[in-house]
Amino acid sequence: MFSRRYRRPKTPELLQAWQALDEDDIPAALRQLRHGTDDLPLDQLALVVARIAGRGGFDDLRTAADALTARPEKARALYDFGYACIERGVPHLAIPALRQALRQSPDSTVILRELVSAYEREGRHREAVDVLTAHESGLADWPDRYLLVFNALMAGDLALARRHHARLPDPQDAMWLPARARQRAMLERAAGAGPVSPLDATDLRGWQYVIGGTVLTTLSPYGFGAGMSGRFAWLQDTHDQCLGGLVRLKAIIGAAGVRPTSVSLLPDRASRILGLAAARLLELPAEPFAPDREETVVVAYDLNDVAGTEEGPEILGRLFERTPGQILHEHASNWTDPPVVAADSVTLLHQSATAPWDGQLRAGEDGDVERGAPDSRPEEEIAADILAADATSDEGDGATPADPVERLTDFVSAVRDTWLRGDRAGLSSAGPVSSARFL
Repeated sequence: MFSRRYRRPKTPELLQAWQALDEDDIPAALRQLRHGTDDLPLDQLALVVARIAGRGGFDDLRTAADALTARPEKARALYDFGYACIERGVPHLAIPALRQALRQSPDSTVILRELVSAYEREGRHREAVDVLTAHESGLADWPDRYLLVFNALMAGDLALARRHHARLPDPQDAMWLPARARQRAMLERAAGAGPVSPLDATDLRGWQYVIGGTVLTTLSPYGFGAGMSGRFAWLQDTHDQCLGGLVRLKAIIGAAGVRPTSVSLLPDRASRILGLAAARLLELPAEPFAPDREETVVVAYDLNDVAGTEEGPEILGRLFERTPGQILHEHASNWTDPPVVAADSVTLLHQSATAPWDGQLRAGEDGDVERGAPDSRPEEEIAADILAADATSDEGDGATPADPVERLTDFVSAVRDTWLRGDRAGLSSAGPVSSARFL
């Protein structure tokens, strides 16, 4: 038997990854394997993965990859490789192996569920739906038909989700009760949003609400027709945009008929700045966050930044079971790496964002792009600048549909009975652009 040391992959994509490994550049090798791997020869893919796993000390994945390299036709080797890839955080590499394993063992619910898990982790919910419907005759109600309903919702197929939800009996195992409750809440939110929101492939606000109970208050004015549907990619935030988000927060609070009595400040600097501005705009006192405080607006700039503070994990844990009357507002929410807690309202969805006071990119005197110095002034002064900004919406590229504040408040008025009681788990939004992960 030839040693792996003397074998090399033959396809151009895998050769580039192999050459990166020759240069001890594991991240570059993984980037080469991030896209376009679904149709590559599995024995050659496993050869590269085994080398990466060996360099990283992942013995389980290396062993599974070696076995697949030796016996790429064996369903067990395919499954073990796929399982190890998911466990090691590279589910995109699991998909082609698990798909082939399912072709060889079409009645295996174990392989089917593992493939669905890989699709879910990659945000490929439509493909999860397709493989589940292709094996519908062998589906168990729990978890298989539940997974079909869930992935149909995440893929934006409300009709299919409703049809299979109607066939889903209550689970006998109590472990599935929270999942049943979350699914019912999604469908209830869809029923409330349907009369005022199209819930089609471009309805980002509608689907953000159905899936996570979050009201998205603004849409990106760039790239709407290119598949972004109101999401931002890379964003340099402004005081104007911060003020616009707070103005719309005030509008939806009024439309929902809720009456907060304070603004709660979170521990990171960005959230404190925005919280101070929100308190002044809403004419409410600002107080440090306390988990048991009722009738308060908890203001975060970016919940992932909150998670990075010393107190952040404990605070986010308490926000899963929010005290009655607490409204969690997040200004800039990462749609490719969603926070663990879903906010009740979000100003905008971004892939990467820089706060106005964090040192933004600009053209230097020599024409080169450089990062400016962060704004180190006291938080109260920056909050005052936000309140003095211009909340007029950016016209963008002219291709985004008009979204006046009246449309937003009409939406909130229609869903007020189901708002503020959604599932608190963070999920990516449905639509034509998939997230890197759904959890």
